[in-house]
Amino acid sequence: MALLVKNGEVITASERYVADIYCEGEQITRIGKNLTAPPDCEVIDATGKQVFPGFIDPHVHIYLPFMGTYAKDTHTTGSQAALLGGTTTYIEMVVPARNEEPMEAFDLWNAKASGHSACDYTFHLGVTRWDESVASQLKEAVGKGIASFKIFLAYKGAFGVTDDELYNTLKFAKEHGVITTAHCENPTAIEERQKEFLAAGKTGTEWHERSRPVSVEAHGVHHLCTFAGLHDAHVYIVHTSCDASLRVAEAAKYRGGKVWVETVIPYLMLDSSYAELPDFEGAKYVMSPPIREISNQKILWDALSSGLVSTVGTDHAPFDFVGQKPMGKDDFTKIPNGVPAIEERVKLLYTNGVRKGRLDVHQFVDVASTQAAKIFGLFPKKGTIQIGSDADLVIYDPDYRGTISAKTHHMNVDYSGFEGFPIEGRPETVTVRGKVAVQNGEFVGDPARGKFIPREPTHF
Repeated sequence: MALLVKNGEVITASERYVADIYCEGEQITRIGKNLTAPPDCEVIDATGKQVFPGFIDPHVHIYLPFMGTYAKDTHTTGSQAALLGGTTTYIEMVVPARNEEPMEAFDLWNAKASGHSACDYTFHLGVTRWDESVASQLKEAVGKGIASFKIFLAYKGAFGVTDDELYNTLKFAKEHGVITTAHCENPTAIEERQKEFLAAGKTGTEWHERSRPVSVEAHGVHHLCTFAGLHDAHVYIVHTSCDASLRVAEAAKYRGGKVWVETVIPYLMLDSSYAELPDFEGAKYVMSPPIREISNQKILWDALSSGLVSTVGTDHAPFDFVGQKPMGKDDFTKIPNGVPAIEERVKLLYTNGVRKGRLDVHQFVDVASTQAAKIFGLFPKKGTIQIGSDADLVIYDPDYRGTISAKTHHMNVDYSGFEGFPIEGRPETVTVRGKVAVQNGEFVGDPARGKFIPREPTHF
């Protein structure tokens, strides 16, 4: 069935105008004023509303085995929460252990999502070791539409790669036109520091950040950029948390490095004092790299405004405060890491970015949608509003006022890291390839409409 969105203010990363949008065959087919629709067409009056391209979360964990437990969301709950927050496509991390095969992991993650996601999705494929078998499997994955890898310069012995593995992964990625996303820290420094803290009886949540300080993250960024520079490889630094890391990334870009930087919404909204809350409340805010001292917030917002930071993701990883986080009650290193955020990212970014003058509305679209689409081979299918693009639209009500709460969110987790935060504006209506999935802020869509989006390697 066709869809006509009338009289909305269309806003992309570069344009702003009032127009009608006609969608047919899952795509946008006409844009103009006073468009007419056939009798069976669904018509939505968007007068007084803003119409954005569907938002893209470039960093999500839905199916996630971690520290002996599993993240709480399924693709059913996670995708519906994403749509209610305006996210119509997400990129999930496939994270095999070192002794697991990459293509077996890809098939498992894809099977978990297929037929269960309400929105579209694709994957970053984790590379957690290097040998000829892995190389062969990665080549197969590229042929199946995987255009980005994920590596960890952390989690020694579990997911982390050694220097020779890092070297060969980046060389392979360059040869095949693949961008490599990277968690940047130093695993040895973290491991030794954690041992020292625990031996001294420093077991509480407040020691998490101190066990992996900004210098350790910045070192990881430098390490990645050094190796990437040897191959002129394209790299994307995930969940960048602090000024120190930004400075290193900026220096690498200055030298001609092919470096893109992501931050995530918890770093823009929270600070290290949250992880120091008493009575184990701080466990709600334990993620890695850690949430930093508050002075880093303004620097990250400014880096978004200037373009040094290209994207805002979530690193969504939901673990219950009751029953899962207490695994680390007496040892902060055993707390399942993550702050649930897939439903709140866009609303928080609009409220605290656009409304507070930190970002203009075009920058908001760019960092929450368009840049992710361009970097990861989804543009212009996703990330913009133009003829031929998928009809993923977010009709945004700028006059809505509300408050974030675990009592009303749709993520399958028992707390919110943003409990009580005010919201100005929300996605009122959301479409997935021309079909309404959210109406009046409620999910009304097909819970299995989402599909895997294959991507071509991006030769920048």
